[in-house]
Amino acid sequence: MTNQYYEFFCPVKVIAGRAALEHIPYELTGLAATRPMIVTDKGVRAAGLLDPVIAACEESGLEIVSIYDDVPPDSSTSVVKEIAGIYRSEKCDSLIAVGGGSAIDTAKAVNILVSEGGDDISKYSGAGIIKHPLKPFLVVPTTAGTGSEVTSVAVITDTTRSVKLPFSSSFLLPNAAVIDPRMTMTLPPHITAATAMDAMTHATEAFTCMAKNPLSDAYATSAIRKISQFLLPVMDNPKDATGRLELAQASTMAGIAFSNSMVGLVHALGHATGAICHLPHGMCMSLYLPYVLEYNLETIREPLGELLLYLEGPEVYASTPFNRRAEATISALRKLRDELHKRCRLPRTLKETGSVEEDQLDTIAEMALDDGAIMFNPKEVLLEDARAVLQRAWV
Repeated sequence: MTNQYYEFFCPVKVIAGRAALEHIPYELTGLAATRPMIVTDKGVRAAGLLDPVIAACEESGLEIVSIYDDVPPDSSTSVVKEIAGIYRSEKCDSLIAVGGGSAIDTAKAVNILVSEGGDDISKYSGAGIIKHPLKPFLVVPTTAGTGSEVTSVAVITDTTRSVKLPFSSSFLLPNAAVIDPRMTMTLPPHITAATAMDAMTHATEAFTCMAKNPLSDAYATSAIRKISQFLLPVMDNPKDATGRLELAQASTMAGIAFSNSMVGLVHALGHATGAICHLPHGMCMSLYLPYVLEYNLETIREPLGELLLYLEGPEVYASTPFNRRAEATISALRKLRDELHKRCRLPRTLKETGSVEEDQLDTIAEMALDDGAIMFNPKEVLLEDARAVLQRAWV
C-alpha cells in the first residue's frame, strides 16, 4: 500500500531537553513579541508547573502580562471569547499555552480571535478558513500524549449548541513546541499511561492508515519504539527525567506522524465515545486500539507486522514467522495494556470504564460514522461493522 503522491508538512520548531524552557524568551523576542499571555488550567498551576516558565521569562527581562488559568478540561467557545477579551484589554502580543490538549486547543482558538478579530469563533470553524499568519504562539505541553503542539487542528465545544467545532489550518501551528521533562514529572500514573497510549495510537494509526508515507512512517516507528521502551519504566519510576523526556518526544513525533498521514477508526470511535460518555480521549484510544487493529487486520497485515520490531525488539521480530507478525503486534499491545491495567487500572474494555451503558453503543456507532477520521481507515466501515467492534470492546 504505497502512495504515489503525498505531502508532508511540519514547520514547527521543536526545542527539547532539560533546559528547553529557558529558551522561551529568545524565541518570543525573535518574533518581536514582548507582552506574552499564558493560557493554562488550574491543575497545571497547582502543580507548580508555571513557576519555571515564569522564572525563565523574568530572568531575561520578559514580562508575562497576563495569566489565564481557568481552562476547563473540555474547553468551550465562551472560554475562548473570555480569554480573547483579556488578551486585548491587557494589550498582549503573543500566547504561551502551558498544558494538555485542552489548554493548547483553547490557545489556538484564542489566537484566531485576537489575530482575525471579532468575538464569534464559530465563523472560523472548518478547514482553510484562516488565510493569514496569526500572533506569535509557543506551546509547552505538560502531558506526553496529544501531540497538539505540532498539529494544525483544534476542537472547541459550542456549549449552546452541544457540538464540537473543528478548526483546521496550517496557521494554527505554533511557532515552537517546547519539550521539557520538568513539565511531565508530576503527571499521575493513570494520566501518564492514558496519554502515552494516546501517542501510541497516533503512531500506530499513522503507520497503518490510508495516507501513510515514508516520512510519516519514520516518525511513527520511532515514537512506537520510545513508548515501548520507556513507558513501563516511567510508570515504575515517575521521577525518571530521561524516560519522561523520551515519552514527551515520542508524543511529539507521533503528532507529526498522524497530522501528515491521518488516523482512522480508533479515533472515530474515540471521538464519539468522548462526546457521548465524557471519557478522557487517551483512555478511549488505549481501549479501542486492539479491537480496531483486529477489524482492519487483513487490510493492514504487512505494515502491522512490521511494527512488531519496534514494539518487541529485533529478537522477537526475527523469531516470529512472517505470517504471524501482525497478530503478534496486537498481542504485544494487549500485553502492554494489561500491564498498565495492573499498575493504574487503565480500562481495557468499555465495561471496565464503568461510564458506558451497553444501550449507548448504537449511538456511539452512528456518531463515529460521521467522524472525519473514518475516511482514512484502511478498511471500509459500515454501521454494523462499527457496532460489532464496539460489541467486542464492550466485554
